[in-house]
Amino acid sequence: MEIAYIPSPSRGVYELFGVIPLRGYAFCIIIGVFVAVWLGNRRWIARGGRPGTVADIAVWAVPFGLVGGRLYHVITDYQLYFSEGQDWVDAFKIWEGGLGIWGAIAFGAVGAWIGCRSRGVPLPAWADALAPGIALAQAIGRWGNWFNQELYGRETDLPWAVHITSSTDGRVPGYYHPTFLYESLWCIGVAVLVIWADRRFKLGHGRAFALYVAAYCAGRFWIEAMRVDEAHHFLGMRLNEWTSIVVFLLAVLYIVLSARLRPGREEVVEPGASDGDTDDDGAAVKLDKKSEDEDSEEKDSEEKDSETKVSEGKKSDAKKSEDADEKETAEAESDSSSGSSESETDDSSSSVEAKDEEAESAKKA
Repeated sequence: MEIAYIPSPSRGVYELFGVIPLRGYAFCIIIGVFVAVWLGNRRWIARGGRPGTVADIAVWAVPFGLVGGRLYHVITDYQLYFSEGQDWVDAFKIWEGGLGIWGAIAFGAVGAWIGCRSRGVPLPAWADALAPGIALAQAIGRWGNWFNQELYGRETDLPWAVHITSSTDGRVPGYYHPTFLYESLWCIGVAVLVIWADRRFKLGHGRAFALYVAAYCAGRFWIEAMRVDEAHHFLGMRLNEWTSIVVFLLAVLYIVLSARLRPGREEVVEPGASDGDTDDDGAAVKLDKKSEDEDSEEKDSEEKDSETKVSEGKKSDAKKSEDADEKETAEAESDSSSGSSESETDDSSSSVEAKDEEAESAKKA
């Protein structure tokens, strides 16, 4: 009895005005790229880089990644394009699906290296900033497989089974494990893990990117084991399972060796960029230089006012001291002049008395 299931789109291509084809797979890839660049740009600015640097380097990384992803898919599934009855031209029809993440990351890294060299920034630091964004891009991109009704798992009666209705390319309509959904949710968890670990341990020198690779491989291993689409097998396991194991071990080894050889995080990720800071969530928080300058100007103004007040106080004290000295001098001169006038008065009175005595003495004679 059907209780619930995930319905598949009736078609993966929609015509705009009956002329322009709009493909769900392509839309998912494009949206994923924009999300990766947006989040990567915020994290890059938070690390002290310039706005726009991530997008400039992505111009190199994305085309290389698409070519590498397609090459990996065509090489590992060559029978779909070069076996008898197949048309090799289909190998170029990337819009029909078929991108290998391993080739996309490898070739994308080459393109990113070229872009980083042109901007003079270290590739590991750029990769650390972009790592969670890549995981989110994969989470969005996997829904393109839903539009194409591909890459599903074994049959199941779970309420979240995906209902496959197409019978083209050997598909059998029915209810299957939605491995595209499992991988999408896993990639979201990987993005959250990388952001948390980067905030908690201040990962640098490519270790955040290596953590993303290791965590993704761990999930890809068990999800790959559920898929029923045609693939090459080696020692009882699918090729991508072996690839997941090897890449996982290499990523873990890189984390261990890098932590020993180059501990800590890069202090400068982009020479000449304005200083920035990072908040606890790893979100982009650029210091407000204008506010800093205003605070600095206010402090300088306060210091100058304080110095001015001290200087004026000193001048006031000096003036008061000078006024006091002048007052004392004036009082001393006043006392001196009054003393001399009293002396002159006494001398004058003595002289008058002497003349009177002489006059009386002459009368008696």
